Amino acid sequence: MTLQFTKMNGAGNDFVMLDNRDLKLALTKEQIEKLCDRHRGIGADGLLCVEPATEGGDFKMRYYNADGGEAEMCGNGARCFGRFVNHLHGDSLTKIRFETLAGMISAEFEAGQVRINMSAPHSLKLAQTLPVAGTDLTVHSVNTGVPHAVVFVEDLDNVPVREWGAGLRYHEAFKPKGTNANFAKVLAPGSIAIRTYERGVEDETLACGTGMVACALIHHELTGSPSPVSVLVKGGDTLKVGFEEPNKSEYTNVTLFGPADFVFTGSVTI
Repeated sequence: MTLQFTKMNGAGNDFVMLDNRDLKLALTKEQIEKLCDRHRGIGADGLLCVEPATEGGDFKMRYYNADGGEAEMCGNGARCFGRFVNHLHGDSLTKIRFETLAGMISAEFEAGQVRINMSAPHSLKLAQTLPVAGTDLTVHSVNTGVPHAVVFVEDLDNVPVREWGAGLRYHEAFKPKGTNANFAKVLAPGSIAIRTYERGVEDETLACGTGMVACALIHHELTGSPSPVSVLVKGGDTLKVGFEEPNKSEYTNVTLFGPADFVFTGSVTI
């Protein structure tokens, strides 16, 4: 079978994009993993499929991690998904709503960048002390569509992201599904830098949209910094996380604004 695909990236988080509006594609976990393989495939952090809506949205987003497993949501992927759908419609759309396993997401387009309105975050926990790789870490956590753990550090450049990230990802506290792990540094009030170890990729990625949102919200929880919070990612881009907080620790209208770029198109035989 030959697939037509588009490669995109959102702040360095890269994806294989497939148009499956006719529902003719039924890829296996092994096929998705092969397509995302950086040595034997196209290479990506994940794969996204555009499918017909079934629950009142304009489209449905199916997101698969590089290991072939389906995940609830991906913030950078959602921005790329929105722009890809707009491209399929001749860039004629101004706003779309699409279904994910984490709920309904909306996307608006502005000069090559995309603002997505995230599902409501939940399961916020602050300041858990967890042993990880022989070190006691102060860990905050929140689900921003997928689960995230957040650790604030002073020396972000030298954090053992793989070791601590894997330790948190598989930690007893986050079983059975595990968590993504983020390490953040405060640059100034309302401005942070982060590095992320992604569940399903099982490594550090250049960016993670839901991780940016998690870190921004926890930065607000700890410091009171107002919306929007600027988030610098390892890929070099700075994105904006907006939110409203009608009640303490209850967030609505959570948004993520940043780039969603086309890289190349092609065909691949699987």
